[in-house]
Amino acid sequence: MTNKDKPPHDELPFEKALEELDSIVNRLESGDLPLEESLAVFQRGMELADYCGGKLALVEEKLKVLIEKSDGSFKVEEME
Repeated sequence: MTNKDKPPHDELPFEKALEELDSIVNRLESGDLPLEESLAVFQRGMELADYCGGKLALVEEKLKVLIEKSDGSFKVEEME
């Protein structure tokens, strides 16, 4: 499957994007790719890294910390 055949990163679940990114890093580290293919693979990797970073930032914004109050109930606080 070439980079042109792969779905845009915004259609991938986070876990699949991270898995593909890991595969790209391994391929690039192997040093076995021709220059042009290395460039295309690197570009896809950068797109996936930006996508994953954006997803993580969104999750971090939404993340809440539940704190048990002395009466046994819970309150929600924003994560610092």
